[in-house]
Amino acid sequence: MTSVAHAPARRVGCVWWDGRVTDRTPLVIDTDPGIDDALALLLALASPEVDLRLVTTVHGNVDLTQTTENALRVLHLAGRSDVPVAAGARSPLVVPVPRRAGHVHGAAGLGGVELPPSPAAVDPRPAVVALAELLMSSEQPVTVAAIGPWTNIALLLAVYPDAAARIGRLVLMGGSATRGGNVTAAAEFNVWADPEAAAVVLGAGLPTVLVGLDVTLPTVLGEAGIARFAAAGPVGAQAAAILRQYLDHARDAYGTDGVVVHDALALTEAIAPGTLTTVRRDVVVDTGPGAGRGQTLVDRRAPSSSPSAVQVAEGVDSAAAVEFLVSRLAGG
Repeated sequence: MTSVAHAPARRVGCVWWDGRVTDRTPLVIDTDPGIDDALALLLALASPEVDLRLVTTVHGNVDLTQTTENALRVLHLAGRSDVPVAAGARSPLVVPVPRRAGHVHGAAGLGGVELPPSPAAVDPRPAVVALAELLMSSEQPVTVAAIGPWTNIALLLAVYPDAAARIGRLVLMGGSATRGGNVTAAAEFNVWADPEAAAVVLGAGLPTVLVGLDVTLPTVLGEAGIARFAAAGPVGAQAAAILRQYLDHARDAYGTDGVVVHDALALTEAIAPGTLTTVRRDVVVDTGPGAGRGQTLVDRRAPSSSPSAVQVAEGVDSAAAVEFLVSRLAGG
């Protein structure tokens, strides 16, 4: 634990930071790296408000073997090979994923950039076991940020419900209330990749924030921001290199002149609660075989008092969120 004597107070995100690391929130990231997942991992490691205790991996953007290797390499890039990485579900609960997202993230998931291999080995425990043990042993509430398909979280709920009930806050990247999908007309990728798991997780009654396309699509990291952290050192330079392919995809898919930072925005909310404006809503997932499979159906008629309702992110200060990300990755 570090401290800086007589450091002037300054605003960082939604908290005041006076140079001392105090009351850090234990954090787990469940992820499928993935370009924007890599950015989210680096953001968490650059944020003194949280203590990244565990990374669990899941199928998604690329297959499980590759997502796990990518997580190890990103942590090593940031000098944090000490953070354990546990591999989780290699396929959805019920229906195999018809395709991955290599056309977006590159065949190996990191935009064609080959990071140095990590000296660390994969944790021998299955992801749900590692997560359950951490939750049961932690003296503080643990925030879990699930930024890939939610298969591991659904398995935790099924196999270790007492551990799942100890999650202090669950931040989910996925879904859409008003904007349709990004992998089909109806569905966002993380939910589409395992709708049955998404239905379980969203119906579990955990303290949940759903960060979907409604707030991620307007939150665009432009080339000027990328250049700022690219110039800040070797970690920022590698992060910028990873993003280059993603820039081309964003222009083609979204018509944006920059990168849509889906997962990094979810991590910003995990790090600095209240970054996003949320409303408590009832959400169900279409698990049928038709064109709507994977759609999140959000009841926006009125806020909900149902025990199974979740906080749905509906508003964002995109400029502030991008500045938070850039300043952290630039070391400022």
